[in-house]
Amino acid sequence: MKIKTDLIIAGGGAAGFFAALQCKLIDNQLDIIILEQGKEVLQKVKISGGGRCNVTNSIWDADELIKNYPRGAKEMRGPFHKFGCGDTMAWFESLGVKLKIEEDGRVFPVSDDSATIVDCLNLGARSRGVKVVNGSKIRHISLEDGRYIVQTQQQEYESSSLLMCTGSNPSAWHLLEELGYQMVEPQPSLFTFHIKDKVLHELMGLSVPHARVNCPAFSLSDEGPLLITHWGFSGPAVLRLSAFGARKFAAVEYRFDIEVNWGFDNSANDIKKQRQEAGARQVSSYPLGGLPARLWKFLVSRSDISEEMRWADLDRNHIEALIKILERCPFAVTGKSTFKEEFVTAGGVDLKQINFSTFESKRHAGLFFAGEILDIDAVTGGFNFQAAWTGAYLAAKAITTRHKNK
Repeated sequence: MKIKTDLIIAGGGAAGFFAALQCKLIDNQLDIIILEQGKEVLQKVKISGGGRCNVTNSIWDADELIKNYPRGAKEMRGPFHKFGCGDTMAWFESLGVKLKIEEDGRVFPVSDDSATIVDCLNLGARSRGVKVVNGSKIRHISLEDGRYIVQTQQQEYESSSLLMCTGSNPSAWHLLEELGYQMVEPQPSLFTFHIKDKVLHELMGLSVPHARVNCPAFSLSDEGPLLITHWGFSGPAVLRLSAFGARKFAAVEYRFDIEVNWGFDNSANDIKKQRQEAGARQVSSYPLGGLPARLWKFLVSRSDISEEMRWADLDRNHIEALIKILERCPFAVTGKSTFKEEFVTAGGVDLKQINFSTFESKRHAGLFFAGEILDIDAVTGGFNFQAAWTGAYLAAKAITTRHKNK
């Protein structure tokens, strides 16, 4: 027997539950069913931010906010003006969730526990009558007389509106292709760099707070904390670079050259000052710029400067070599690793097919999209969730208006 409802939401993740709850806050009479393929809901919310859930960021200006989106920046400018980071904070706090802004601008629940956000969305939606059906993989979607027919292995559902929030689920993408949608091929985003250098690997755990990572071949560059790992490099500077270069790096199978500036604007002046003030000291044991001692020895060695050489003994060739290593230290990237469990995909529904004032399809009235199913992704810092909240909010607003006008 076919189950009829007002709204079917495909996907029980961040965007799906946010939209369901927002719809209920606007119109509690709206009948909503969430179809979730897995056994659990809101899994990505649960593990995000190391289990603390980085809800959003404290960038209030939409024009600044979109700078954190390698894909979808232009399209999200308008939506962020309508529902931005500050609106997200107010929304959660209105539902009893206390939030805090950390020094780097990231926003977390005061509890430092992602369960706070999971419970807000999950219990908030269910307590208002949203039905959640787990283990419901969608097999087919069709449109009959202006209504959506959604078939799972167990059941058939019918609704006037359908909101797709299935993330980077390949089977859901295939269903959309069957409906005629153009999908942008998925590529990993937010990944760390593999560097084949055993000596570098021995420095694992060391970090530099203000490094710059350049990729000259693709004219890409980013700066911030850089972390040395047992496989290469991680940290915000690398993750941001990986996001903005995701498709270019995939095209060369993650084999490309980078140059690292270890935090020096003018190392020539720093070296000159060091020679004057500490000429009798050994170069290898007297670091510049507050670099960790073990990292400094590694860099000095790469400059072909012996451990015994003193600052006063450096000639022009030594100085030029040291400047290059400090400001343009070369490494060959040979692969990637996913950043923790917070996998992000570049790709999804081609954005030309979406009306971004409502997040409704331009092809089919009543079909909406929110979250990672769209070809929108961001760097770390709460920005991917913010795109999901914004899309879900505006979709919910449009869905409830549509239902009211029917």
